[in-house]
Amino acid sequence: MPDESDEIAGFGYERARDELATVVKMLEQGGLDLDESLTLWERGEALANRCEEHLAGARERVENALARADLDQEE
Repeated sequence: MPDESDEIAGFGYERARDELATVVKMLEQGGLDLDESLTLWERGEALANRCEEHLAGARERVENALARADLDQEE
């Protein structure tokens, strides 16, 4: 059975971002016991890391595209 990190690893950027926003709202509202809060916090950290992975990948693709465009202009 896949664990939560395997599940999150399959999320696209938008899904991870939207779920992260939901986690943040739940934590801000309060009213949760310590264990629930910690579980949500950990999920939020994993979701934030997944978003960062997507953004880093997008940044790399843009940088590569710009470098190729520069090379094409030099030729």
